[in-house]
Amino acid sequence: MTLLSARCLLSAACPVIVIALLTGPLASADEFPNILWITTEDHGPHLGAYGDSYAHTPNMDALAERGLRYEVAWSDAPVCAPARTAIITGVPPTSTGGQHMRSDVRLPEFLLKYPVLLRESGYYVTNNRKEDYNVSGTEPVWDESSRNAHYRSRDDGQPFFAIFNLHESHEARIRDRTDLPHHDPELAPVPPYHPDTPVVRRDWAQYYHSISEVDREVGRRLDELEDAGLADDTIVFVYSDHGGGMPRSKRWPYNSGLQVPLIVYFPEKYSHLAPSDYEPGGSTRRPVAFVDLAPTLLSLIGRESPEWMQGRAFAGSHEKEPRDHVFGFRGRMDERYDMVRSVRDDRYIYIRNYKPDLIYGQHLAYMFITQTTQEWHDLYHQGKLVPPETRFWEPKPPEELYDLKTDPHEVTNLVDSPDHQQIRHELRTVLRTEILDSRDAGFLSEAEMHRRAGDDTIYEMARDPDRYPLEKIHETAELATGRDLSALPRLRETLSAEDPAVRYWAARGILNRGRHAFRFATDAVREALYDDNPSVQLVAAQILIDYGSVGDSRNAIDVLLELAPPDQTSAFVSVAALNILADLDETELAAIRPVIEAMPVEDPNLPSRPNDYVHRLVSDILGEER
Repeated sequence: MTLLSARCLLSAACPVIVIALLTGPLASADEFPNILWITTEDHGPHLGAYGDSYAHTPNMDALAERGLRYEVAWSDAPVCAPARTAIITGVPPTSTGGQHMRSDVRLPEFLLKYPVLLRESGYYVTNNRKEDYNVSGTEPVWDESSRNAHYRSRDDGQPFFAIFNLHESHEARIRDRTDLPHHDPELAPVPPYHPDTPVVRRDWAQYYHSISEVDREVGRRLDELEDAGLADDTIVFVYSDHGGGMPRSKRWPYNSGLQVPLIVYFPEKYSHLAPSDYEPGGSTRRPVAFVDLAPTLLSLIGRESPEWMQGRAFAGSHEKEPRDHVFGFRGRMDERYDMVRSVRDDRYIYIRNYKPDLIYGQHLAYMFITQTTQEWHDLYHQGKLVPPETRFWEPKPPEELYDLKTDPHEVTNLVDSPDHQQIRHELRTVLRTEILDSRDAGFLSEAEMHRRAGDDTIYEMARDPDRYPLEKIHETAELATGRDLSALPRLRETLSAEDPAVRYWAARGILNRGRHAFRFATDAVREALYDDNPSVQLVAAQILIDYGSVGDSRNAIDVLLELAPPDQTSAFVSVAALNILADLDETELAAIRPVIEAMPVEDPNLPSRPNDYVHRLVSDILGEER
């Protein structure tokens, strides 16, 4: 059988060859394994198979007794859409510009989603049913993607790759109030960063119940495979799309938000494709990431992954050397902006907060539906919490370092510990190398990222050092993130740099250092309010509102109101401006409500997703129920 090479995928003739290949299968079920993915949602490794005594997960536990359990499996992102974007491409979403929740960025024509590559090799490729990617391009992707999609629809003798995505454990199910046959709330394991109250205990019990519900569905899909006589011909993966759905797990690139259960089963017929450390019923501490899944699929069918895939195959005929580290990120989460990067090895996790002026617990409408979030927030503002319960509602430190062996809940920050400076430096260096090597586009604001790409894709723009001098921008971002006042002269000088992304980070450096920094750079910040780049203007406006005079604040609000209408700028600029306006005090909000009420809320040049976040923030400002 002839397979396309990675080089061919980069050629102009490749689409023609792809079409030719798709006219008929190149593989048969006798030659190639069937591959079944059962993906669950919003839960970490809270399974009996992972040693959790509160869990009730008999079906996943039974699969683990026959397969291999991964102890260090990480989603690239702690929320669904960017996590799935990493899976479908084999590329970190930060490299494509797809890191922001529910965004939609184009891929280069050569960068094919993995189902296309499987179809080229003759596989029937089916998805039931969630897609939810932040990138578009190389469509059509699936033979079928719907509620009814199923491997039984393939041609006789055709191998299949099939996904069944199970929703029973989604964050929304935590909000249910149902019978809990296996989980007494009084016995729920409440982590130390959450207040230990009946409301929180009930949510944790409900979270575990939702995992039991999804476990039941996993069992049903495995029984279905067995009943079809396909169990001996099918490699099975079971994993969750990111970590736990409770607040401070979901949406946060801690280990609690990124670690997922991953169980892989190889029938005897395909044991030669199993990972080198595969032992039925065993476990491995080999770190794997979601960007590794697509290369692994290709390796299982005998294909080398294309050069643009940044993941590493961990099974199959092209298994690679194990990675030492896995990486995570946080970008815009729904309507609220943030920027965090994280890395872990076998024991430690290091986190870099690039916007430490923001509190962890920004108001996200969807997150605040969960009763634990509401209870936690209210108790904090009533002064009834003590550390570490208080930290979610306070500004972040620039850096965090946790020992997962001694501190699995990640509450004791070791970043200033004399005994941990070597590992801090090591992981900081590893993270910096990954950012530069992967050409992380997130060091541009979302608006600037799209502006700078123009008619090109963000992926291609980010690889052009003339358009995106990442080393210089990253250097300024690192400087900005600290809180040392000795950097103020350099930051003030850099506010007049030629590149607006450098000016943006210089302004963030002033913002991060507070009132004293503003006094040191007052004239430069006031000038930056009228910069020709809106992303720089937005940071200057935030500084002037927080630390300037009454007149400074009024000027800043006026500029924000000019930038907020999405039809005049873009929805990306609008969302960023509304982020600042929505956090004004009640008196200031009352003054701007008539202007916001009359404001257009649609960017006609962008799809519905970014416009939806404009709607959410406008509703927050107007005090409307949604």
